[in-house]
Amino acid sequence: MKICHKYRVPIVPFSGGTSLEGHFIQTRNGITIDFRNMGEIIQLHQDDLDVVVQPAVGWELLNEYLEQYGLFFPPDPGPGAEIGGMIGTGCSGTNAARYGTMREWVLSLTVVLADGTIVKTRQRPRKSSAGYNLTNLIIGSEGTLGIVTEATLKLAVLPQETSVAVASFPSVKQATQAVQEIVRKGIPVAAVELLDKEMMKCINAAGQTSRDWREEHTLFFKFGGTPNGVKEQIKETRNVVKQFGSKSFEFAKSQTEREELWEARKEALWSTLAMGGDNDSCWTTDVAVPVSRLSEVVSETRADMDRSGILGTIVGHVGDGNFHAFILYNDTNKHIAEGIVHRLVERAIAMEGTCTGEHGVGMVKRPYLETELGKEAVDMMRRLKLALDPLRLLNADKVC
Repeated sequence: MKICHKYRVPIVPFSGGTSLEGHFIQTRNGITIDFRNMGEIIQLHQDDLDVVVQPAVGWELLNEYLEQYGLFFPPDPGPGAEIGGMIGTGCSGTNAARYGTMREWVLSLTVVLADGTIVKTRQRPRKSSAGYNLTNLIIGSEGTLGIVTEATLKLAVLPQETSVAVASFPSVKQATQAVQEIVRKGIPVAAVELLDKEMMKCINAAGQTSRDWREEHTLFFKFGGTPNGVKEQIKETRNVVKQFGSKSFEFAKSQTEREELWEARKEALWSTLAMGGDNDSCWTTDVAVPVSRLSEVVSETRADMDRSGILGTIVGHVGDGNFHAFILYNDTNKHIAEGIVHRLVERAIAMEGTCTGEHGVGMVKRPYLETELGKEAVDMMRRLKLALDPLRLLNADKVC
């Protein structure tokens, strides 16, 4: 880093390579720092429920390691994501409804600044009022303020019992109203995911799951806790979804059934891709809105996709108002996909939402940042960037 700073060489950090908004694309002649050889789990503090890791540790590998200790790391983005990129984007995943985002699960970071200065953002206590929150400043900065070389992460205890349930609805509005009521009642579901009717059709057509599914707007639930607690969560959830028009509610009674019921959620993206031709690609993007506006934004986006004439499906982390659009396109109709994404982002921002709930800004969402946050907020970000990286060497042309 010191050498690059001396000779003004731009730097882009790279770990898992699963980000979706152009985060690790080189925009200037420079170098890429590949962290593939920094994938060590350095130290587990079992009694303190934290672990020290390097940036190329994958969250799935980390949870495989932690399982023997009865612990886990809750953020669960896409397969293959690694801790460095997860910190960079401030990601979350299906567990966010109960456990929150990456920001809630990082205790401290070791960061190398543009000039080579090494900073540890804080010590290991669960709380601290000592100075500015440098840890949170780095989370979500996408490698534009410093390069993360080590992270201390909080951990959670694995629940004694887990289960999965599925409920289908005649309309998106009824499904999202059910979610709002579950949140208001304080039912501690671990995850609640919405797959729209078009997505359920794709899953059946792709044939990548072990059963057929009702082709309706569908909520997938995860539950975790004590055995009695999970039973009570399932009972209360069943009562709520019935109240909002669900005619079908299934819950798992065994590990095999848990895997079978969650299988459709895991196969959502791949089932959409299976509907495309050899020359088709899938544009994956996300937005988030207040939960009270979720039904509106999903319904309008569904109608926009239907009018477009190209295939699009919707998956939502509806417990916190975040959802993803999967849009199939090729060279001849890419402009149509671009239009759908543009209108989706503008729609979300107009509903007091955000252009990105968990994927990050990168290059693709950068043009929308000022519309969402205002010129003053983006100017403040730029001043922070220039204070820490006055030569603009770190992941240039990203975020702000």
